[in-house]
Amino acid sequence: MKKETRVTHQPKVKLLEGNESLVGPVYRSVKFTFPDLGSASSKDARSDGFDYTRDSNPTTRQLELLAAELQDRDDAICVSTGMAAIWLATLSNLSVGDRIVFFAESYKPTRSMIRDRLSRFGINFSMLSVHDLDAISEVFSDDDTKLVIFESPTNPLVQIPDLSAIVKFAKKYNVKTILDNTFGGLHNHGDYGIDLFVHSLTKYASGHGDVMGGIVIGDQQQIKELKPWAVNMGSTLDPGAAYLILRGLRTYYLRYQRHSETALTLAKFLQGHSCIERVYYPGLEEDPGHTLAVQQMDTFGAVLSFDLRGDSQIAQRFIDELELFATASSIGSTESLVAPVRRYFASDLSDEELSQVGITHSTIRLSVGLEDAGDLISDIEKALSRVFG
Repeated sequence: MKKETRVTHQPKVKLLEGNESLVGPVYRSVKFTFPDLGSASSKDARSDGFDYTRDSNPTTRQLELLAAELQDRDDAICVSTGMAAIWLATLSNLSVGDRIVFFAESYKPTRSMIRDRLSRFGINFSMLSVHDLDAISEVFSDDDTKLVIFESPTNPLVQIPDLSAIVKFAKKYNVKTILDNTFGGLHNHGDYGIDLFVHSLTKYASGHGDVMGGIVIGDQQQIKELKPWAVNMGSTLDPGAAYLILRGLRTYYLRYQRHSETALTLAKFLQGHSCIERVYYPGLEEDPGHTLAVQQMDTFGAVLSFDLRGDSQIAQRFIDELELFATASSIGSTESLVAPVRRYFASDLSDEELSQVGITHSTIRLSVGLEDAGDLISDIEKALSRVFG
């Protein structure tokens, strides 16, 4: 069955004989029961039954199975947010004295988690450029390096790492890989030897900006090892949220394709505009990451960034002049969003780090929604005209 069919004909999760919810479906019940202790203690009950929603829930389990299949893996754990997924995947794989590698071209809360919080628990870290393969190989060879977490495409400049090279180095030196695949989507990168994928289900999976969730996806053994951490941390995804995300996934492929088509149209428009210094979108043939993106991805997503010819005040005026783009930091919803990159995504970086990453005072990120492309271009054109004259 093709994945495009699978998102409509979703896997079924059936309760075992006598394993009944105390509250009717959607399985919002916290507690589940069996008719007797013998049934509750059986091998089937212990492996596939349901007891307490913090441990597992039929609705949430359905989402885990579907997302794992879309990512070309066989198991997953749903949690309350994307950051909960990142915390679960990292913390459960590190001990005091271990080193985690991450990159300047990363989601700001991930950088903050590692530099400001994990370091307090005796975890060492190295922050590199995701494009510096020599430095990556060198730090991977250190005995204390146990884990690397990175993104593809990166947030906010949608740059494309060389997945094959990073995975190759990681396998050589026995470093576990975590890919934040939120921008890439559930249908991309599954054929690379990534150990664990994390996603914010709040974004493309839900697609409507009205529910939060996260997920860690991997093979059954790795997820089995993570499960006690997730249960004990209490990071459970609410089954009502799981249901809404399952509902959103029915239109996932249609939405991602539309997002990508419109984002490419806007990127081409901006690339040719006299008020724009540079456009960042891997779907553009001129983009430095285009060749890798074509090799690694099927369509390129909703997010693009660009540098205006001007300073931070020009950027702020431009954002304020937009009418169809709401100022917000999320992505993947039906509505288009705009955000000032330095203020929203890079306030923790030094001037040197900003220069390394390529973020300027006038860098702006768009998350392109499902509106008509012509309407969005007209909105941008009018805003540029008002600001630049």
